[in-house]
Amino acid sequence: MYWTLRKWKAVFSIYFQDGIAYRASGLIWVTIDLATAVTMPLVWARASKSGPIGGFSTSDFILYYLCMLFLGSFVTSHLMWELAMDIKEGQFSTMLLRPMSFYQINFFRNLAWRMIRPMLFAPFFVLLLYAYRADLQHATIHIGWEFWASLVMGHLVSFSFVMMMSMLALFTQEVSSIFELYYIPMLFLSGQLFPVSILPEWGARLAKLFPFYFTTGAPTEILIGRLHGPAVIQTLEMQVFWIALSYGVSRLLWRTGLKHYSGVGM
Repeated sequence: MYWTLRKWKAVFSIYFQDGIAYRASGLIWVTIDLATAVTMPLVWARASKSGPIGGFSTSDFILYYLCMLFLGSFVTSHLMWELAMDIKEGQFSTMLLRPMSFYQINFFRNLAWRMIRPMLFAPFFVLLLYAYRADLQHATIHIGWEFWASLVMGHLVSFSFVMMMSMLALFTQEVSSIFELYYIPMLFLSGQLFPVSILPEWGARLAKLFPFYFTTGAPTEILIGRLHGPAVIQTLEMQVFWIALSYGVSRLLWRTGLKHYSGVGM
């Protein structure tokens, strides 16, 4: 166990230093998130001036988007692009020879960047809090064990799902179109464009049939107090379900895909 922990620490440290070295690219992605952080609260704040929408007041919308974007910087994984490129260019072969499983290596690879991203976003987040301070005077958040559990599992849902998707690169060289298609339901059903709870009842139920809501939407709604009681427990159970299902399918694709992998690009 001691040597396992040392290996995990070493891999995390390597990728963390790599992320710090290329922080300029991270800042570019942060500025993209800032566009959403500035525009979407203003849009919904304007729309809700005449009255609450789906139970969300102006301050509720602003709090929701700020929390969503900050939590999303940790939760949402986009690792499949790098993994597909590694497989296509043959660097995947080197990973197979390392004294750690491919899944473990990429878990810490992803975690390192997910730790850096909120650090880069934090200064801008403070500025946004100051800019919206008038609308957030009476805002409250709920930080309990349910929130922390949902946040961690939201990250694991996102990671395990994109790992499952990345296994498709073992079967075909061109997976970018599939990955791009992934972002359409992800944006609409995860709560990043609008809170899932403002949808009609049938729409909210439909969104919760897919894993996307259980990445960023669930921990955000728990944090701002939109989910509580039995609904929180059901949400945590669904997160566990999607983690297990995504991991199981990714392992199946892994075993099958290795038979198709030829190491082209070495």
